[in-house]
Amino acid sequence: MDTINVNGIEYVPKRESVCEGKYVIVRTYSAGVFAGNLKSMDGKIVTLNKARRIWYWEGAASLSQLAMDGTSAPEKCKFPVPVDEVMLTEAIEILAVTPKAEKSIKGVPIWQK
Repeated sequence: MDTINVNGIEYVPKRESVCEGKYVIVRTYSAGVFAGNLKSMDGKIVTLNKARRIWYWEGAASLSQLAMDGTSAPEKCKFPVPVDEVMLTEAIEILAVTPKAEKSIKGVPIWQK
């Protein structure tokens, strides 16, 4: 990574994600899968706004298909209530979500007990 030193202080350029502010799916190492608006990303730490846990899905063969097409079986999916913000500390995959898939994911009924 390129740095610059000014008066003995080392500065590192801020990296901005091409997905920042966009609706994404994040797969984590241990907390599962979430969909929401990407607020920030710093290494493996990702913060999402208006996020839903993707606890269980059908109607897509993979997270990649879910990110591209959404689900063809929303009534069989288990996506709990959205949270205002979640910080995920072990993100291992971030997928940009198409507008079609975002509408589908947001349209899945809230799963609750």
